[in-house]
Amino acid sequence: MRSYETIFILSPEINDEARPSYIEKFKNLIAEKGGEVTNVDEWGKRKLAYEIDKKNEGYYVLMNFNGDVEVPHELERVYKITDGVMRYLIVKLDK
Repeated sequence: MRSYETIFILSPEINDEARPSYIEKFKNLIAEKGGEVTNVDEWGKRKLAYEIDKKNEGYYVLMNFNGDVEVPHELERVYKITDGVMRYLIVKLDK
């Protein structure tokens, strides 16, 4: 298994009750593909460096996980089709 780190920015329009369901959705996806989430760090609302979709803020979430090569590919596919995800980045960590 390889170690990965992902950060994604959720739209600030997502209310506080719905936000945990997005995070849980991504955690469950990683687990379904045989991966393991090792850490979830919610940074909260922060100002964006530049405007995205006429929004100046976003809700940042950092997640570390272990998994095979298919896990980040599937996670990226789901990020792309999920409404509310403004930006994302998945990086393989060196040992």
